[in-house]
Amino acid sequence: MNRTRILITGASGFVGSSFCLQHASREDVEIRGLGRREMDLPGYIRADLTQPLRLDWRPEVVIHAAARSSPWGGLKEFRRQNVLATKHVLEFCEAQKVRKLVYISSSSVFYRAGDQLGMTEQTPIGPEFVNHYARTKFEGEEVVRGFPGAWCVLRPRAVFGPCDTVLFPRLLRAARQGRMVSITRPGPPAVGDLIYIDTLCDYMLRAALDPTVTGEFNLTNHEPVEIQAFIADIFARLGLPPVKRAIPKEKAMRVAWLLEKVFGLLMPWQEPPITRFGVEVLSSSKTFDTTKSLRGLGPPSVGLEEGVRRFIEWQKQHPDT
Repeated sequence: MNRTRILITGASGFVGSSFCLQHASREDVEIRGLGRREMDLPGYIRADLTQPLRLDWRPEVVIHAAARSSPWGGLKEFRRQNVLATKHVLEFCEAQKVRKLVYISSSSVFYRAGDQLGMTEQTPIGPEFVNHYARTKFEGEEVVRGFPGAWCVLRPRAVFGPCDTVLFPRLLRAARQGRMVSITRPGPPAVGDLIYIDTLCDYMLRAALDPTVTGEFNLTNHEPVEIQAFIADIFARLGLPPVKRAIPKEKAMRVAWLLEKVFGLLMPWQEPPITRFGVEVLSSSKTFDTTKSLRGLGPPSVGLEEGVRRFIEWQKQHPDT
């Protein structure tokens, strides 16, 4: 059997390492991961993508999942890790005559203040962005569109699951330290989409192998939830105390703005305990019309409730993670 050779960047991160582990035993692909940190993965390559990439091994498909994904930091460093690194990946793909380039972007490229319901791949992006991460992920998309071969941009929304390093660790840490609050807003509760990590990894493999999958795709588990009720349910199933303090959104935004100013002046290397982006995510509805991804990539391989069950089971086994 001919095995498709796939290189995935960001293999020392949540999404990249999950992809490598989930599909390592498949007989139709040969996957090699690339990342900045040491990792115990078969065929793993350690490299810094802010430098030109040169490898002896020639992949047929490259999945570029490496990124600086924090909601906090300076624009210069975000551009170095998210835009310059993408340019180096593109140059490598061109030199190696890679058949297809798959770019893992972010649904945050669309975000604006307030509710946004039923967003599609045609929903306008920019010129303003909610943070440097969203801006530079979109700038990376623009780089990828210059690739002369086949390319695909995947925009997952709120990825969660075992080994999550971004979404739930912040929430669980705040809950354990007694800092978690609920954010109130006028009108109905905020709703939002999520995507379970295994579903995302299966979509990534489909995008890598299917030549008909090109262009942009917004990815979710196609099951929007009430955000704060969903978080409260996770806390309850993990035996964490319920959140008792509530703050109006306007006040939470003022507190976040003040903390960002203080940390930006005195501790720019450290993320504030709350950011305006975090407040916006918890208190504004963000949902997506997933018609295109359902048609091109199929239904989610793991339903949301099953994904939550797996995450809860893993978290109980790794309570300090």
